[in-house]
Amino acid sequence: MIMIIVKSVNKVPIRLTIERWNHIVRRHPELDEQKDKVIQCVTLPDLIQIGDFGELIAIRFYEKTPLTSKYLVVVYKELNENDGFIITAYYTSIPSERRITIWKQ
Repeated sequence: MIMIIVKSVNKVPIRLTIERWNHIVRRHPELDEQKDKVIQCVTLPDLIQIGDFGELIAIRFYEKTPLTSKYLVVVYKELNENDGFIITAYYTSIPSERRITIWKQ
């Protein structure tokens, strides 16, 4: 069941399903009321890095989060130009420095 579809910076529709959202919140309860930020991170990231398996990692800094000021990381996959999906999301203190940045605002 599809919950939300948004467009990535590559204009690819990215799905966030109820199942995926429940998985994210189970593993990262601090994201429970943060769905809008997760969606915004995919559509308006500060930067995008490439993951180890071809997934994309959208990163956006937020001054206010349930924790403190943090970077929100949303990992997603673009299957083709018409379909993609969110894998997971979490807050971090600093983006990975070992990953290659492929897009920057």
